Amino acid sequence: MKAKKMQGPNTGIRCMVNTCYYYMNGDHCTAEKIEVQPRNAGNSEQTDCATFSKE
Repeated sequence: MKAKKMQGPNTGIRCMVNTCYYYMNGDHCTAEKIEVQPRNAGNSEQTDCATFSKE
C-alpha cells in the first residue's frame, strides 16, 4: 500500500520501526493512512503493517 507522506506526524499512531520511510523521530508515523493485515488475525503477532516501505 502506498500512502502519502505528511509533513508532520499522524497523531494517534505510534511507530517504532525506524527503518520505515514514514518513520519520524519520537516514534511517530507520517503516513497519511495505514493498512494492517490480515483480515482474520487472531493476535498481534499475526498482524502486519502493509504500509511499511523502505523507500
